[in-house]
Amino acid sequence: MPKHRLAFSKADTAKFISHLDLMRTFQRAFLRAGIAVKHTEGFNPHAFVSIPLPLSVGFSSACEVLECQVLNVPLEEVPARMNAALPAGITVTRCYEGVRPVKELCYVNYIVTLEYEAGAPFGAERDIQALLERDSLVMTKRSKKAKSGFTEVDLIPLIARASVEERRDTIALDLVLKAQNPGLNPELVVAAVREQCPDASPDFVSIHRRAVLDGSFQPWE
Repeated sequence: MPKHRLAFSKADTAKFISHLDLMRTFQRAFLRAGIAVKHTEGFNPHAFVSIPLPLSVGFSSACEVLECQVLNVPLEEVPARMNAALPAGITVTRCYEGVRPVKELCYVNYIVTLEYEAGAPFGAERDIQALLERDSLVMTKRSKKAKSGFTEVDLIPLIARASVEERRDTIALDLVLKAQNPGLNPELVVAAVREQCPDASPDFVSIHRRAVLDGSFQPWE
């Protein structure tokens, strides 16, 4: 049987729902919506659902994807049924047959907003742009594979595109980052700004996932 995908957004307080809780939320929503989906086999079967690119807690998104296999409802009816059963902040926009493999999900477009209580510091936009245009930008991050628990990663090869724009009291970073093998979490870019450009260190940060893209920078579905 074909694999189906739900396109959904995650906003407002829903962005603080963890990945595991989000999976449970969808499983319960399928039941409340009267939508039968394929289940795993065995003594304790559960809904066979997965999210190819889990979203970090605190991030909002307009382009999340959940994979499942709908068994008893026309795909065009799924969004309305699910939205009636899901909590506020999670909205299913589409249900469709998944054709492209997950390995073709190559890049993610993030909008990172750096907020400053006293307004963006003079020269911050220029300094951050110069930081992201370096030939190399090595940062230390946590790693479960390294014996020390940490590893070094060069951010620049993982940044496909980057633009910086000052907007009154904020600076917006429009980033297209590698999605997987390896992927780059935009929080590491923010950490680089704090470390390498301390005068541009923000008071608050918000991160929004705007699009998931293939190797040609076109929407992946």
